Amino acid sequence: MITCVPKQIQRSPLPLRSMHAIASTRRRVLAVGLIGPGRVGSTLLDQLRTAQPRLARDSGLELKLCGVVASKRMWLDCDDAELNGRHDGAQVWRPNDLDAFAEHVRGSDGRHALLIDCSANDDVASHYAHWLAAGIHVVTPNKLAGSGPLSRWQEIRAACVGGARFRYEATVCAGLPVVQTLRDLLDTGDELQAVEGMFSGTLAWLCNRHDGQHPFSTLVREAHALGYTEPDPRDDLSGLDVARKLVILAREAGWPLSLEDVDLQGLVPEALATLPREQFMERLHELDAPMATRLAEARATGGVLRHVAHLDRHGHASVRLAVLPATHAFAHSRLTDNVVQFSTRRYCDNPLLVQGPGAGPEVTAAGVFADLLRIAESLAVKA
Repeated sequence: MITCVPKQIQRSPLPLRSMHAIASTRRRVLAVGLIGPGRVGSTLLDQLRTAQPRLARDSGLELKLCGVVASKRMWLDCDDAELNGRHDGAQVWRPNDLDAFAEHVRGSDGRHALLIDCSANDDVASHYAHWLAAGIHVVTPNKLAGSGPLSRWQEIRAACVGGARFRYEATVCAGLPVVQTLRDLLDTGDELQAVEGMFSGTLAWLCNRHDGQHPFSTLVREAHALGYTEPDPRDDLSGLDVARKLVILAREAGWPLSLEDVDLQGLVPEALATLPREQFMERLHELDAPMATRLAEARATGGVLRHVAHLDRHGHASVRLAVLPATHAFAHSRLTDNVVQFSTRRYCDNPLLVQGPGAGPEVTAAGVFADLLRIAESLAVKA
């Protein structure tokens, strides 16, 4: 590299004190309220608290935790001065009131306010449009907004025109940058040809382990004991959660899809679908024969079984157990990995892949945290 600056007057990196001075001139305060202090929500609170000193020092960003809402009660910072250090041990709590909670977080001083919904509650999702219209940013891993009624989704998007931002990266593959990658491709003028993915860590693990040495039901029970499945494994085996993620990506790409538009082929026979959970678990062995047959069909062609979601360039969506050639990228997935493959005009001969752990409270919370930081970076400094 050629430089015209003599060595004796070349600029050295800013000293740490100067960096802190710059950060202090860009100081921003972001009031945050969290809904759903479950596994992901509690993990996120821990991540936020750990990062608070660093963000304030290095970025001039002050995160102010204003309250936490659980299923039946809420804690507010005006009731407990030490709420930032404890939410479940707060000495004062109030009955759950989402509208009052949102107003408390927004305040009356014109501050920046953001609500994080870590619940899986449809009623909470129904409040998003109102909150966004009121100027409150919303971040969520809750898939029910992005894959629920299309009219509600359109209302949510329309409510963002006033400047409030809605981010939902963690609704698809937890902390993996799947939604953002798709958004970047489209915003830079690329043309989407297809999206194909393994969106369920549970089903990925089952397919990877299903090699004929153990009955499929044994693997399901093992996954259940390890905590990989939902309390009712049918929530995973049905493929409905995968279909929701595919709908979210389809809408992001501009196709007005709903769950009813997805060709969904689950792994649970109709006779077992409506049984009480205990009875279903007792009859889990009824999955063994059909899954052994599918495995034999795959091996007969030299392929592998994988649970795959697919969206083509015309907006046609499907979720099913498929036989893939041994050369396919999904054939080499590991354990509970999620894998998403984007085929576009630019990435046609060699599709763009995003792969990694797509489940778990740590990575999901990190995905939510990253969305919060993207919003915070765009905030204007307020006195």
